[in-house]
Amino acid sequence: MTLTARIEHRFRNFRLAMEFTISRPGLTALFGPSGSGKSTCINLISGLLKPENGYIEINGRPVFDSASGLNLPARRRRIGYVFQDGRLFPHLSVNRNLDFGARRSLEPPSPAERGHVVEMLGIGHLLERRPATLSGGERQRVALGRALLMKPSLLLLDEPLAALDQARKAEILPHLERLRDEARIPIVLVSHALDDVARLADDIVVVNEGRSVAAGPVEEILSRLDLLPLTGQSEPMSVITAAVLHHDVEGGLTELGFDGGRLWVARIDADRGAQVRLRIAARDVMLALEPPAQISATNMIYGHVAEIRSGPGPYCDIRMVCGGSILLARITRRSAERLRLAEGREVIAVIKAVSVNRRAGAMPTLNRPAG
Repeated sequence: MTLTARIEHRFRNFRLAMEFTISRPGLTALFGPSGSGKSTCINLISGLLKPENGYIEINGRPVFDSASGLNLPARRRRIGYVFQDGRLFPHLSVNRNLDFGARRSLEPPSPAERGHVVEMLGIGHLLERRPATLSGGERQRVALGRALLMKPSLLLLDEPLAALDQARKAEILPHLERLRDEARIPIVLVSHALDDVARLADDIVVVNEGRSVAAGPVEEILSRLDLLPLTGQSEPMSVITAAVLHHDVEGGLTELGFDGGRLWVARIDADRGAQVRLRIAARDVMLALEPPAQISATNMIYGHVAEIRSGPGPYCDIRMVCGGSILLARITRRSAERLRLAEGREVIAVIKAVSVNRRAGAMPTLNRPAG
């Protein structure tokens, strides 16, 4: 399940030159500000636009090669595409919109496969309705179902959440998480919303002024201090994948383990062993040289300073390595000087608050540590 794209295209006042590879199933976000070339990129990949130069390969199958003159039409690329507005056929029922996707598949889905898609997206009760009677979130879920029933090799999502209000976004996010975990095909999501990317993406390609400037796992890219101006983060945050270890029912807490330590958070509804996505704001991390005594917080993670970078105003950002994970802290420069922080110095991160997302569909909640 791979996508390789090396594409160049020029408009009158804009030049796009991007190169990236997706080598595993899951969700990859093309992330960057509006006008950076994200939607143009997936239009070139899908065949809706023809690149001036480059090469595109999906699962080892070339679909575009400017050197040889190969340019498969969009209908032969086996790509599912969901637009920002869904673009359902207004005169057809939900059921018949789904039928349209199934008929475009080279191998029509079985009744069981169709049923799984309907159940995964929670649209079984909508099948006889027309698009005009659906909410924005419902329309997007139907559009996803139609694209999946094409049995595509690649799924492209162009800002599917951008036109939704918070209530409709909350409705569709768990379905996108489940889609990411169960679809077993590469999914490319175009987005300029950092919270959505941090919640959904396995990998990120950062796009700026028509170029791919960085690519890699979400945990790695969002922890890079040099990318803060491009990711648009007003404050840095760490993204960590952890596993549920234990529930303290009486205390209302859940213990999570990750490659770097353990954290207690307010209890979350997840089975032991389930993976969760942690988002830790740098402002919620304090640093100490020795274990603090007589404080309420019990979340203390040991590591060493890997990078110090000046932040806005009186602050500086600290990147610390904790086992195989990265934690970011934002403290004052005065505090950094008082602690004599330097690269390689061993420190203890005292974490005040953790935002937790279940990989399998729980809504984001702010969880404060024990103490």
